[in-house]
Amino acid sequence: MYRYDEFDHRFVTGRVDEFRDQVRRRLSGELTEEEFRPLRLMNGVYLQLHAYMLRVAIPYGTLSSAKLRGLAHVARRYDKGYGHFTTRQNIQFNWIRLEDVPDILADLAEVELHAIQTSGNCIRNVSADHFSAAARDEIADPRVYAEILRQWSSLHPEFTYLPRKFKIAVNGATHDRAAIQVHDIGLQIVSNEAGERGFTVYVGGGLGRTPMIGKKVRDFLPEGELLSYCEAILRVYNQFGRRDNKYKARAKIMLHEAGLDVVRRQIEEEYEDIKRRGDLTLPGDEIEAISAYFAVPNFETLPERSEVLERARLIDAQLADFVAHNVEPHKAAGYGIVTISLKATGAVPGDATAEQMDAIADIAERYSFDELRVSHEQNLVLPHVKLDDLPAVFAALQKAGVGTGNAGLITDIMCCPGLDYCSLANARSIPLAQRISERFEDIARQHEIGDLKIKISGCINACGHHHVAHIGILGVDRKGEEFYQITLGGSGDDSCSIGGIVGRGFSTDDVVDAIETIVNTYVAQRESADEPFLAFFRRVGEAPFKEALYGADPVAA
Repeated sequence: MYRYDEFDHRFVTGRVDEFRDQVRRRLSGELTEEEFRPLRLMNGVYLQLHAYMLRVAIPYGTLSSAKLRGLAHVARRYDKGYGHFTTRQNIQFNWIRLEDVPDILADLAEVELHAIQTSGNCIRNVSADHFSAAARDEIADPRVYAEILRQWSSLHPEFTYLPRKFKIAVNGATHDRAAIQVHDIGLQIVSNEAGERGFTVYVGGGLGRTPMIGKKVRDFLPEGELLSYCEAILRVYNQFGRRDNKYKARAKIMLHEAGLDVVRRQIEEEYEDIKRRGDLTLPGDEIEAISAYFAVPNFETLPERSEVLERARLIDAQLADFVAHNVEPHKAAGYGIVTISLKATGAVPGDATAEQMDAIADIAERYSFDELRVSHEQNLVLPHVKLDDLPAVFAALQKAGVGTGNAGLITDIMCCPGLDYCSLANARSIPLAQRISERFEDIARQHEIGDLKIKISGCINACGHHHVAHIGILGVDRKGEEFYQITLGGSGDDSCSIGGIVGRGFSTDDVVDAIETIVNTYVAQRESADEPFLAFFRRVGEAPFKEALYGADPVAA
């Protein structure tokens, strides 16, 4: 796991001292809120509906037990005892006092965490596959390149004031678990015919009010040219991205308006200019040095099958369910990848209490080589767990209240904070997620339905990723009342697609019944229990769902 070097320590500590003085001047009245706003946003501090919110960066979603305990400390001492893990692999604290933020940042620095570039028109936290270094289908660990991008982009003088925020994701497996095609830059690690490592590059993806799937601009970018090419993309965006309208300022709009061929040509011209200077070509020894920080643990030589686990599964149905849904195959025999669901029935998706964070940190330290991951699906991951240890791990997770075996099922709902916290939201997301979870609480019914992704956003900014949900829900304001628009057929993986609006929206009272109608329609009409929801939708389209939801109502569409 990457450890701060001397530069990192100096950089983060210096920023804490600088912001402490800025907060002092704001509290004394020397700075107005208008003057202070860009300064606090550069340090991840938002002013929400009820209080200040601090967003802390978790680079490429990787945590140690010490880092997670540091986050628990912040939740316990400065917040209301919990934190909210987000769809960007970050964590947010929603009830902080401005005067406490410098001390919070200083405490976070002690465990090598910070809030730099978690807001503002800059390159945000670089995200990656949450199964990195563990998944069987992995080509290479994407965190190595995410860390290189983090170091390159941190306070980059040319890209600190971009037209709008800019997001990069890296995936290192054959299956996309990082949603790279809905990022400004999406990087897929590949190997060419000669066995050389490189990247397929996508540009111009994004959600929000104008959702778009990224366009491929390079089939193969050599590994050493990563920074050269990313800098070329950023330069083109910085020069041609719109600054006259914040709703049209994203890279996706630039690409849409200018066209793929034009933008690709501009990128390639800029790339050739950068290459001629040669100062951004990555030396092989530098890549190796960063890779050494992410060396895999010393796994034991174990049999593929665990007799200990198999015996325990026979006598514990809950353990059996948990293993079936929350444990994925590991690249090392005798190990598994464990998803810790933060989606217990009635819970707030993505929330974890300080006590839960401490308990999970203890479990990771004892059973997962002191490693944890945050997924963009708002869950935590123990990447390296012996199959023999799974019964003990499950028991410890249950004791902490995070032993729900529903990863990938209908109750594993992603959602933004919505109108309960966010000043931009039009509708509540959290209560709706809780109600849907309660409606489908029966585990046998969840198994019957199978894998199904529901994602909820409280406004068009789409922080809940509803556009790429199998069933997406968008909260809207209709004459002062909360209504919910439903989209179907979205996907954020390698078969990326944007869901389409199925018809008119539903009131708060009716929306859960509408979701149940959609689910019942799918279960009743699918070819077999093995046909996933997305495959069914792509086969039959929206017609059966519209019929079930609206009947012959001519205004349904």
